[in-house]
Amino acid sequence: MDADYLRDLADLVLRMLHVVAGIAWIGASFYFIRLDLGLTPPKEPKEGVAGEYWGVHGGGFYHSQKYKVAPPTLPDHLHWFKWEAYTTWLSGFALLIVLYWLDADTRLIDPTVADLSVWQGVALSAAGLALAWLVYDLACRLLIEDRLVAIAVIALVAVSAFAAGELFAARASYLQVGAMLGTIMAANVFVVIIPAHRELIRAKQEGREPDHLVGLRAKQRSVHNNYLTLPVVFTMLAGHFPLAFGADHAWLVLIAIFAIVAAIRHFFNRWHTGKRDWWILAAAGVAAAALAVVLAPDDVDTSKAPNDELAKAIVIDRCAPCHSGINAPLGVRLTNTEQMQEHANKIVGLVKSGVMPPGNTTAMTQAEREQLVAWAAAHG
Repeated sequence: MDADYLRDLADLVLRMLHVVAGIAWIGASFYFIRLDLGLTPPKEPKEGVAGEYWGVHGGGFYHSQKYKVAPPTLPDHLHWFKWEAYTTWLSGFALLIVLYWLDADTRLIDPTVADLSVWQGVALSAAGLALAWLVYDLACRLLIEDRLVAIAVIALVAVSAFAAGELFAARASYLQVGAMLGTIMAANVFVVIIPAHRELIRAKQEGREPDHLVGLRAKQRSVHNNYLTLPVVFTMLAGHFPLAFGADHAWLVLIAIFAIVAAIRHFFNRWHTGKRDWWILAAAGVAAAALAVVLAPDDVDTSKAPNDELAKAIVIDRCAPCHSGINAPLGVRLTNTEQMQEHANKIVGLVKSGVMPPGNTTAMTQAEREQLVAWAAAHG
């Protein structure tokens, strides 16, 4: 079978699995944080119960209870929430390999950004995943206060965003940061949260008093994961938005978006405790509006637009090698003037930002880039 077809097929299957598993994982995170923050003291005291939560959904009432540490006796059936996290990370990691590591010279590295060989780019990407977890985990273990951990995580994200922008292609840099944060989240589940649950269960089975600190450490990592969900979701989608990853100082744009979506997440977490901090939502809205203004593209000087034949010649030489088949990237085929006019707005955004051609594999000159953008702006 054709290699491109097999890659597209793997992309479809893995992406679908990744999205569905991610929905389940993030949904569980949102629900349990909502549940935990909404707990109230039980009206009828029950041994070991710290709080209860009443809800109505799907035509029925639900009554949830949370124990301070563990119930007096373990139930016969205990549901584990772990495979959502594992499946999300494994499918995402597989996508990273298939789309970026196996096609690193086109998608991962850009010679105009950094002079890296394929193996160097892949090695740096892989090392970034491991390093992100090691630094984060060390911060959690050494720093006592959550505020200090938050500062450390913010610094880690800032350094990672800057480094990724200096090492990888524009689109890949955002995905790299998201993969690093996703690795932190999955490792939290695998290394800290699930082992803590196993220890609590083992203590009950052995007749020992469970150590409440084990549960508290797991809860800390669970809350951290909750705040990382929206930043990671954005990086999953960011490849479709060259106005963000193709912007000047794109790493600062990424940090700004992370701050905005994390603030929105914090607003709702506060809401779950009964607090209505509307100023947080208002500040996030103002920040988003300001960012939109900053990202607004400059007007293109269409007076420099070449004629149709010259523009078509540029496209045939620099774009058509990839954008001529039925599996053309982004579904954009550029084999004639009509198709060029149909996708003129996309040409402006992708070519002007330097995202296309990826890694400038077809050696488009700056003069050709300016001419093609001017032509597309005149026909968009």
